[in-house]
Amino acid sequence: MINILMSGCNGKMGQVISRLAEQSDELRISAGYDIQDSKKNPYPVFTDLKNCDAKLDAIIDFSNPAALDSILDFALSKKIPLVMATTGLSQAQVKKLEVSAKEIPIFFSANMSLGINLLLDLVKKAAKVLEGNFDIEIVEKHHNQKLDAPSGTALAIADNINSALEKKQEYIYDRHSRRKKRSKTEIGIHAVRGGTIVGDHSVIFAGNDEIIEINHMAMSKDIFGSGALRAAKFIYNKKPGLYNMNDLIASE
Repeated sequence: MINILMSGCNGKMGQVISRLAEQSDELRISAGYDIQDSKKNPYPVFTDLKNCDAKLDAIIDFSNPAALDSILDFALSKKIPLVMATTGLSQAQVKKLEVSAKEIPIFFSANMSLGINLLLDLVKKAAKVLEGNFDIEIVEKHHNQKLDAPSGTALAIADNINSALEKKQEYIYDRHSRRKKRSKTEIGIHAVRGGTIVGDHSVIFAGNDEIIEINHMAMSKDIFGSGALRAAKFIYNKKPGLYNMNDLIASE
């Protein structure tokens, strides 16, 4: 049995993962970490990691970028593998993960959905074939409580497309003040926030007289929770290093 610390346990994703873990014969949430113990959980919840004395084999963090330092310091001090599922990290924070991965195994992905990671592969292939003849636009939609925009997944999509192109593109996030035609060297990235949209990402390749669109729509948060638990199982007993969803998929 793999014992997990759920960081952000009282948040929506923390509660989803806790529910899914109860159905597993291989993983269990042994302790939680949150800014306050405001919910009734079937495991002890710590508001200060210094007081956490639970037996732990892995950590899943689905909380807030502001908690990164405390989670990472705890994981490093205890030599516990970490699944970092929190989005909206700064470049400095991502760099800190990369450095820390030299000491402990860290699983980091902009999106925990297997479907999204398949989309990343598809858009790279499409971009290679269509380069120079199609304009590329990314539209992401999320619920009205999401803090970061554009989503980390939208940026990951743009990065994957750019990595496949011979001529790198500029990311354009807002055109209301740009009084000029769209250039051939840009990728438009647009964020929609409303209602209870779980997550919807569309990549539009617009050419002359034809449009190709690749879309992924999340119907519930369970797909992200299942992915995070699979990542925890994957990273258990791994050597130090930075792992991602491609590594997980390749191992199955």
